[in-house]
Amino acid sequence: MMAVLRLRFTKTKRDKLAQVLWILNWISVVTGVILFSLGLFLKVEINKRGELMAERDIQYVPNMLIAVGLIACAINFLGGKICYDCVDTTKFLRWKLIMLPYIICTFFFTFCVLVGALMCYSMRGELEESLNLGLAEAIRFYKDTDTPGRCFLKRTVDMLHIEFQCCGNNGYKDWFQIQWISNRYLDMSKKEVADRLRSNVEGKYLMDGVPFSCCNINSPRPCIQQQITNNSAHFNYEHQTEELNLWMKGCRQALLEYYTHIMQSIGLTVLITWLFELSVLTGVRYLQTSLENVLRQGNLDSESDGWLLENSFMETARTNLNIIKSLGKSNQIDTANNGDPNINVPSTSKAHYGPDNVPPKEIPEAS
Repeated sequence: MMAVLRLRFTKTKRDKLAQVLWILNWISVVTGVILFSLGLFLKVEINKRGELMAERDIQYVPNMLIAVGLIACAINFLGGKICYDCVDTTKFLRWKLIMLPYIICTFFFTFCVLVGALMCYSMRGELEESLNLGLAEAIRFYKDTDTPGRCFLKRTVDMLHIEFQCCGNNGYKDWFQIQWISNRYLDMSKKEVADRLRSNVEGKYLMDGVPFSCCNINSPRPCIQQQITNNSAHFNYEHQTEELNLWMKGCRQALLEYYTHIMQSIGLTVLITWLFELSVLTGVRYLQTSLENVLRQGNLDSESDGWLLENSFMETARTNLNIIKSLGKSNQIDTANNGDPNINVPSTSKAHYGPDNVPPKEIPEAS
């Protein structure tokens, strides 16, 4: 028998392994709480700026972390109870039938933890698209402070500019392409306003200006937010070199960097948690196989072997594949028999023919 990673355990080593695994499982309960907290934190951070994101399914990552954290608490709590009882070999009997299903379920759970870590790193593309569409909509409705549902959108965008030191979606020039001042605050009697409205096909009041929140607080001169591209309108001004006047970075890029930093930190934490859970699972597997071998030997104080797989990887895979194939064939036979009501399965039991196992004589039909 070519067992994979076979180790030899004395009774003392088995008892110490059970004690260590009991402690590690309780530590894993704490890591489950951490995963749950990280998922909740990410969900709150996304919902906090939900107005600036398109309605796309980007909640699956925090939801996954929350679910994995809760499952980790339950699984590791049960694992701690099992390992605590396994310190006494006689108590192992009550868990003997449960340990293998427990190990299989824990293996798939650790795989889900790995998937959660990878999802943290693969979320960037969907998040960027959601921010791009959401910010474009927010800027377009910036002026609609009297419209229900958009009353606080102006404040949200202004606070975003100030907090993240950014301007617009891709940059401050995004404001040149939309009307961000409501008609309510335009003096229609002025010729300049009327000419600007007529000059646009869609009747919008467009100008080379930005909201006050785009002003760079580090600018050495008072902020220039109107007629930004008109050098002659301001003294000693060159708009192409005055980079300190406004925030140059677009808010999409600023938010993307912010969320990417959070996702990378969470992803690294989840990856470390996965490695820790995998090591605990490996120890539980060694404990299970070594205790089962002790019970086979009959001497609870004797040495025993423990392994990860009883046979080699190829042989284990071949055996499992044959089991799946046999199950598939039996299902096909059952389906064929159930599908044809005329198929009768002969019985060879004595009860079918009578006590002497003699078939009954045929009764002639009455003429």
